[in-house]
Amino acid sequence: MGSRWRAVVVDAADPARLARWWAEVLDYRVIAEENGEVRIGSDPDSWPMLTFCPVAGERAGKNRLHLDLLPGDQAAEVERLVDMGARHVDVGQRNVSWTVLADPEGNVFCVLRPAG
Repeated sequence: MGSRWRAVVVDAADPARLARWWAEVLDYRVIAEENGEVRIGSDPDSWPMLTFCPVAGERAGKNRLHLDLLPGDQAAEVERLVDMGARHVDVGQRNVSWTVLADPEGNVFCVLRPAG
């Protein structure tokens, strides 16, 4: 029997702030908050969730894991995310169909263009 994917855990300087930012991005809600950790998801029984854990110090280096978002309208979603505090970043991408952004704590993610 294989494992099931429950959550992605994100280290954060301010877990509550970053969790709420991502909850707005993904149309999730805060599921639980305890001991400085914040878990967000569509509902308590749905997986995967995102869990934000407190860490001291700055993140060093490039993310080794990132999220790919698939909106209905890439340009509108990029604009919305930038208005929310995301920023454009260059990770060496050239002529690609996705847009690379970073969340308020510098975690990189991609906004894909819908197929079709």
